[in-house]
Amino acid sequence: FFETMKLSVFTLCISSAAAFMASQPVGRDSIALQAERSQALPFLNRPALLDGSMAGDVGFDPLGLSGIDDVGVDLYWLREAEIKHCRVAMLAVAGILQVEIFGPAPGCEAATAKCQMDSFWQLWNSHPQYIAAGLIGITIIEMVSGIATTSGRETGVREPGDFGLDPLEFGKGDPARFQRLKAQEVANGRLAMWAAAGLLGQGCTTHEGGIENFMNALSDNAF
Repeated sequence: FFETMKLSVFTLCISSAAAFMASQPVGRDSIALQAERSQALPFLNRPALLDGSMAGDVGFDPLGLSGIDDVGVDLYWLREAEIKHCRVAMLAVAGILQVEIFGPAPGCEAATAKCQMDSFWQLWNSHPQYIAAGLIGITIIEMVSGIATTSGRETGVREPGDFGLDPLEFGKGDPARFQRLKAQEVANGRLAMWAAAGLLGQGCTTHEGGIENFMNALSDNAF
């Protein structure tokens, strides 16, 4: 009996001492696991293909779209589409605000509405050939960009969104500065997509220009 008691007390002491022992250092596997967290969404793991090599990549992909490759769409195609929509949105926002501030462009005097959604239909009713010419131009541009995207996707030589258009030759200067400019293009493009969606939404619902709607909102909600 006493031998059993001694063994039990000895075991209890060992267990108690172990509780106060310093914890083992974190292993490399744990550090690697923590490093795989998304920069944009720290509570999610970083998607495997979003390794930060693309400009503006902060690991934001909660729907896992970057891993799609079995439906004819992959990360290259998605990146091409993002950059294209970034550029189109920046031009759209600049154009909408420019027309609202300075008036319609020459030849489009019929489009007098401040709301560009309404002015589109004014132009459609007065000069539908302008709209048709624009659609034809968009079709041609999409054909050219589609060929470039498909060939670049197959060969891996062309970077998504790269059409060799660099009249100011930023690409021949400091590489770090050029990478920063590419990141700024993506960041401003993403902001412009939100801005364009807001301008289109408020234009269709209030039939006011973006600046006009903003000023009315400040006036109506002023303290």
